[in-house]
Amino acid sequence: MSFSAIRNIATSSLMATSVQVSLTSSNIANADVEGYTRKTATQVATSTAGVGAGTMITGVTSKVDKYLVKALVESISVLGAAETKASYTDRLQSLFGQTFGGDDTDTGTSLGNTLASLGTALTTLAATPEGESLQAAVIDQFEAVAIQLRETSRSVQDLRAEADGSIEAVISDVNAALEDISSLNKQIVAAQARGDSTADLEDRRNTALQTVADKMNVTYFTNSAGVMYVYSASGSPLVDSSAHTLAYESVGAVTSSTVFNAITVDGKNITSSITSGEIGALIDLRDNLLPAVQDELDEFAGEFIDAINAVYNQGTSLPPAATLTGSAVVDPADALSATGTVRIAVVNDDGTLASYADLDLSTYATVGDLASAIDGLAGVSAYFDASGHLVVSADASGTGIAINEMSSSVGADGEGMSSYFGLNDLLTGTSATDINVRADLLATPGLLSSSRLSSAATLTAGSQVVTVGDSTIASKLYDTLNGTHAFSAAGRLGNSSTSFASYAADIISDVAAISQSAETAHKTSEAAQTTLADSLASQAGVNIDEETARLSELEDLYSVATQIIAALNDMFDALLQAARTA
Repeated sequence: MSFSAIRNIATSSLMATSVQVSLTSSNIANADVEGYTRKTATQVATSTAGVGAGTMITGVTSKVDKYLVKALVESISVLGAAETKASYTDRLQSLFGQTFGGDDTDTGTSLGNTLASLGTALTTLAATPEGESLQAAVIDQFEAVAIQLRETSRSVQDLRAEADGSIEAVISDVNAALEDISSLNKQIVAAQARGDSTADLEDRRNTALQTVADKMNVTYFTNSAGVMYVYSASGSPLVDSSAHTLAYESVGAVTSSTVFNAITVDGKNITSSITSGEIGALIDLRDNLLPAVQDELDEFAGEFIDAINAVYNQGTSLPPAATLTGSAVVDPADALSATGTVRIAVVNDDGTLASYADLDLSTYATVGDLASAIDGLAGVSAYFDASGHLVVSADASGTGIAINEMSSSVGADGEGMSSYFGLNDLLTGTSATDINVRADLLATPGLLSSSRLSSAATLTAGSQVVTVGDSTIASKLYDTLNGTHAFSAAGRLGNSSTSFASYAADIISDVAAISQSAETAHKTSEAAQTTLADSLASQAGVNIDEETARLSELEDLYSVATQIIAALNDMFDALLQAARTA
């Protein structure tokens, strides 16, 4: 074999080994880089006329199982959704306080605890109904319930607003990753045309794909030219010859009636197709889970308002209010479907009777007819304000209006007359969002209607018809608070017949179940994703020990190749010397 052939063999071995050393060193240096896979050089023997001519590197590749990568991408979407939902539901659960406090002396901060405190205040008032401080305590506890419902409701809506804002922020990350995939597609095609390795570019593209998958569920494939195509679950292209970015604008402030914008790609709404990843979880939280909890709160608040007001409208304060303004909006022309009698009295500030009348409601065809009849009573005025509320007031100073609903039954629900119009409501609003204690009662708790107009068959002018020591209303409020009520299906809760405390406990239990389920799903998906990631790392990741040993082996091979070249040089020098001296 000629010196030239030997030199070519040794030189090709030196060059191939140099490439292998470079790759191995790169593997070690990038072992901790996310998404990096072990690179190997394909080395083949060369020959000339059937005689070995050395070796050469034909390409640099990484061994990645595309099916394992696909499974990993899907698991990343599931984990992204589970992690987001677990975080939000944990915060949701904290909104409802603790049933028990941190030690034996702490009574807890849940809605159930607040209701229990209200029950205690009502019991105490029923025992001493004339106590002004006790009346104030009852008003304070009703306000505590209202505040807790309002604040919890506001916090639920704040979580929805946060989720909506996060969707917009996360979509920016998705769009950046889609642009990266599109750019890397072009770089890979160009590298292939030059005959360069695309392994590192493919690693970076897979990392960008995993970023997209963490945010939303997608499908993808790579064609024979090495170009990756990415689609939404509904089939809308996200990356083909270019990137198709998502468009979304959050709404800012959120209420229970907010209508959200659509997530679009090229003008097409793809919101409903995003069911996994962080965005999928945020959409589900914003549009389904959190509104369900809000519905449960609203069902509780609505029933609580109606039940408490129904009882409270049976009472009167002492001195009685000079004017009663209804909360219900009505039209004077509305048909009046009513039976039974209602007693309306003009009462002096000391609780003695000025005048009264018992009205047979079945004799009035419309709401306006009833208002006219009330307005015709001695010492009484009645009219509808601009908003459609019935207003009943006493004409003379030092007097007020007291109503005993007697046997009155108005409307489909058979409410008492005062309750139907909301003439003496304790609570205002219709839901957890707007429940309030009536403003004048908050300002002056002594106006609490803890007394009741006498229901005796006949009353005599000048006689005591309202007494300060009447415990009837406080006792009825307590009984209503702890009695059984019919709750309609709301959120994740079905129809039920139970107490307010029990329904509040049901809401808290439901939220706790949601949080526990989300946490379990998070742990399960995390374990699945870790298993797949470990499998991929085992197959295509870098093992530092193996690479270090490989580097030592390559150094030996490099040394052998250099020794061969050195020996060849020595032989060539000796040959030249011999030729010169011949």
